[in-house]
Amino acid sequence: MSNLSGKRALVTGASRGIGAAIALRLARDGADVAITYERSADKAQAVVEQIKALGRKGLAIQADSADPAAVKAAVDRAASELGGLDILVNNAGIARGVGPVAGWTLEDIDQLLAVNVRGVIVAAQAAAAHLPKGGRIINIGSNLAERVPMAGITLYAMTKSALLSFTKGLAHDLGPQGITVNLVHPGSTDTDMNPAGGQGADPQRARMPIPEYGKPEDIAGMVAWLASPEGRFANGAGFIVDGGANA
Repeated sequence: MSNLSGKRALVTGASRGIGAAIALRLARDGADVAITYERSADKAQAVVEQIKALGRKGLAIQADSADPAAVKAAVDRAASELGGLDILVNNAGIARGVGPVAGWTLEDIDQLLAVNVRGVIVAAQAAAAHLPKGGRIINIGSNLAERVPMAGITLYAMTKSALLSFTKGLAHDLGPQGITVNLVHPGSTDTDMNPAGGQGADPQRARMPIPEYGKPEDIAGMVAWLASPEGRFANGAGFIVDGGANA
């Protein structure tokens, strides 16, 4: 029997990249999985079809993570259509405002905070109303939350560092209900947002003891462990999966 058999999960921002890999891994391990997407309906539906091909129930929900009402509605719909909710993975995130301080716009700041911070808070708050004892909230951060090794990424790193205190505090808030809250920090991972063949890839590889990009499946493996019974005693913690870049 798969170790997530009978579990119901929602993964935000999962039409591609790390989110899609997480959704498919949870389904492979036995969970029914709903995903959210903003614009890529075709890609989201393709992920759902792969979930269904694994013998699990799958559902794609259009929701802009910058819209609090849409986020809450997505969580409630996932719980309703899956028959409950056991796992929330807050994966949706954006990168804006990259570059010198003088170039930051209020729109960049507001959008980053809306998606990378407020969207996570709203989703977790909505999920807490559905999660049973043994439930899981797993936030996806970045290794840049703990170390900012270069100029030009300040705003993005700041939004990811906010998840450190949010995760630790929420672990205390929800612990009495038997719900754990953890944070996974990916390093350089080969996705559309940060491709291994991209212009900035070589400087990133130079920071790693293992000089190669991770795969989305590497992050999905850590999330699956935290969601599983084996991860039950991990709580309020951050797990860096970055090939040693922050070592």
